[in-house]
Amino acid sequence: MAKTSELAFAPEQDQPVRYIERTRSYYLGLGYDNPYVWAHYLDVPFAPLKKPLNQSVLGLITTAVPFDPEKGPQGQGSPYNAAAKFYQPYKSAINQKLDLRIAHVGIDRKNANMEEVECWFPLAAARRVVEMGRLRMVSPNFYGLPTNRSQRHTLEIDAPIILEMLRADNVDVAVLIPNCPICHQSQSLLARYLEAAGISTVVMGTAKDIVEYCGVPRFLFSDFPLGNAAARPNDPASQDFSFELALKLLESAPAPRTTVQSPLRWSADADWKLDYSNLERLSKQEIARLSEEAEKARVTARELRMNSVGS
Repeated sequence: MAKTSELAFAPEQDQPVRYIERTRSYYLGLGYDNPYVWAHYLDVPFAPLKKPLNQSVLGLITTAVPFDPEKGPQGQGSPYNAAAKFYQPYKSAINQKLDLRIAHVGIDRKNANMEEVECWFPLAAARRVVEMGRLRMVSPNFYGLPTNRSQRHTLEIDAPIILEMLRADNVDVAVLIPNCPICHQSQSLLARYLEAAGISTVVMGTAKDIVEYCGVPRFLFSDFPLGNAAARPNDPASQDFSFELALKLLESAPAPRTTVQSPLRWSADADWKLDYSNLERLSKQEIARLSEEAEKARVTARELRMNSVGS
């Protein structure tokens, strides 16, 4: 019988990371005995384009947050920073200097780039397609969706606010870019909500299992580390290529649950896929430290959420 290497097969780990399974095992290992129940639907709404993209206004929806130096480290190599989280949807003008960060969510800190905003926010690529005449315009604002574990809150509170913002800016189509595992669920829920309201969407993400388990109309999957769904670092060509794939998916998806996988590879070595929330790669001391940090972050996030609701 021929060996795997003789058949030129890829390594076993070179497949999309199963983040639902990985995070469940991780938090059980940290001492949390109530596994998270992920959103899962059978029916998926679908809104075809109402007009060509060169006549459409496109809105960008992110789970990143504007940098606030008073909230601690948020740059390359920063640890998970619960103090930088936000719990209310926001919009911000695109015609300003933007500094969006992702240290407030559970990205792949070992492998993802945390400095180059184009890796998680494709505004530069969107502007280039407008210059080409491929797209009529980018909306005057971009929109921030909170990363919320409460699916009900996302659907009943956050999604209607985002929809109102989009309608005020006459947005026809939306590109949603999540970062962490929960971000992928929140953006998937929002995509479903917007499609039901008549706005065509595409999710640009890296957590294939979470997005497809929830069920979205259009999904561009890039097999990159969490936090870098829009491009590879220091690679403008990947920015344009990925964004064009998203636009083509908006135009050509024949039905809901259409997934397109980008052919771009993060690296020749797929071992990076074994790093994220993998207890098998951690010592008992590291697990104990991470358990303590997770509890502190949970308390901080709860206080921020309560203060946000109170305000």
